[in-house]
Amino acid sequence: MDLANLTAFIAVAETGSFSGAGERLFLTQPAISKRIAGLEQQLDVRLFDRLGREVTLTEAGRALLPRAYQILNVLDDTRRALTNLNGEVSGRLTLATSHHIGLHRLPPLLRAFTRQHPAVALDIQFMDSEQAYDEILHGRAEIAVITLAPEPHPVVKAIPVWNDALDFVAAPEHPLASNHSVTLADVARHPAVFPGGNTFTHHIVQRLFESQGLTPNIAMSTNYLETIKMMVSIGLAWSVLPRTMLDDQVAPIALPGIQLSRELGYILHTERTLSNAARAFMALLDSHAGSA
Repeated sequence: MDLANLTAFIAVAETGSFSGAGERLFLTQPAISKRIAGLEQQLDVRLFDRLGREVTLTEAGRALLPRAYQILNVLDDTRRALTNLNGEVSGRLTLATSHHIGLHRLPPLLRAFTRQHPAVALDIQFMDSEQAYDEILHGRAEIAVITLAPEPHPVVKAIPVWNDALDFVAAPEHPLASNHSVTLADVARHPAVFPGGNTFTHHIVQRLFESQGLTPNIAMSTNYLETIKMMVSIGLAWSVLPRTMLDDQVAPIALPGIQLSRELGYILHTERTLSNAARAFMALLDSHAGSA
């Protein structure tokens, strides 16, 4: 089975279009179509239904997809295992991370790593923590440094590195910020800007309100914490932000007895052979475990 054709098949399946697959693989749409046609001819089955601009997997395509991931992952795994034999820390390290961690936690570690291992080419991909789980599951990244899920996937190993304290915040002139006898019920009555409903941070905060039989008044949501901070700072709503982001633009809301936090750390696929570069970066992360 031609591996280039198999890679094209995965790209079309994931993007839902031949043009999208071409953009991902830096190929023209006709080149992608030719690879898919070649794979369909090899297997003697139709892999995609083409209905206008819509491209969907056939039953045969759905059956092939997990096996295609497995084939490419085994090949990559074999390459890494053979490369690791020479003991060198070199090659490409694909690292997925969230925007917040990439901006506020990783810079000093990346600086130290590149100085210690100049032969490693870092491929850093910024995305939501939830998306990074898929990158690890499908073998597109070796390590992801993210907000850890409360319940990780069975084949994903999660290693905590930082405990990230979360604070309720509002604009300094907001009534919630100036009142020192605020309850969670008081907070729930005011408009809020929340992290997106698909995020781990959203679920952490939502569970707190549910535990007290409350429903927050979510007026807006976004996955970008910097955007949330801006909306809070101009007085549009209250929110919950990592304590590391607090400055004079926002003020903490005093809620006695309430403490929130999330775990930041890294994840990897338990069935994947890691490169020497990945192991070196994990060791660096482990050395910072428990830091503020």
